[in-house]
Amino acid sequence: MTRIAIACLAIALTIPAGAAAQNGFAYTTEEIAGSKIPVTYHLIMTDDGLYTPIGLRKPAGDGPFPIVLFASGNGGEGLPYIRDYSHNRSWTLDQFLDAGYAVAWLRYRAEVDVPEYDGLPLTSRGWSGRPRYNRAPLEYEDVIAVIEYVKLLEFVDPSGVGYMGMSHGGEMLMKMASVYDGIAAGIASEPASATFLARGPAAAAASAAEPETAAISDQAQLAARIAVTHERIDRDVAMARIQPIDIPIFVQGRDRDHNQDVFRVNYDLLLEAGKTVQWKTYDHDLHGFAFVQRNADGSYTPDSIQREVVADSIAFFDRHLKSH
Repeated sequence: MTRIAIACLAIALTIPAGAAAQNGFAYTTEEIAGSKIPVTYHLIMTDDGLYTPIGLRKPAGDGPFPIVLFASGNGGEGLPYIRDYSHNRSWTLDQFLDAGYAVAWLRYRAEVDVPEYDGLPLTSRGWSGRPRYNRAPLEYEDVIAVIEYVKLLEFVDPSGVGYMGMSHGGEMLMKMASVYDGIAAGIASEPASATFLARGPAAAAASAAEPETAAISDQAQLAARIAVTHERIDRDVAMARIQPIDIPIFVQGRDRDHNQDVFRVNYDLLLEAGKTVQWKTYDHDLHGFAFVQRNADGSYTPDSIQREVVADSIAFFDRHLKSH
């Protein structure tokens, strides 16, 4: 897109009504193949004044609707990522729309290497008339900014915001729920949450790269790995991070995933801490199987396991977002 085209696009921005206008804006809408519900792209201001995109869809009518926000993996790639996922990974979100939820694909800044995630609150002080932060904003804080934005939209029920994150997106749920009370319920699908759980380094490096998906599910080997992962956790740090969590969480595992031990320990520690948490694991070949992709011919052909995990996810949110 040329700079002239970008300037012309800016003239046509759709500013949302009410308080949401202070935090972001919608700027264009696109049809989704095979769906009557289009996607509207919004740009939302983050803590440091930069903007992150989402692809938002809602059922017909005025609402207010509960909303579920979807995140997959590490951040980066911006609007092209949101357009790709909105057009090519919309089946799961379509099922939520049919169930009466507004939905949105999220994007956020890329994860960064820091000495160690420590939950240090983001604070600022005045500097030349503008804020100067004690550290850089992090990716999960972009999602908090998104949540605060969508709560102000007229068709959204602000007390019914759910979040479903896969892989690093699942770890982000843990980080957010530890410091923020604006989510009503969350799903951590295959959560790669070793950093949040303060897992220390392995005693020795593996001799060969481990495949993302094992050929078979070896329960004895998994039990041994879970025990080792529990031993590697800094329990004082992990439990201090878990202690403030006060939302229902559904941890979804994947039987043959190379991080299944982490998924299970994430659940175990939440349960030990007395949190409202449930666990279910699924046998599927794909990491990220809960987010169904279009085939090469442009169609969706979810298998029985994918249908099961999406049905389970909707049932979880129905209990916690529609019962209040």
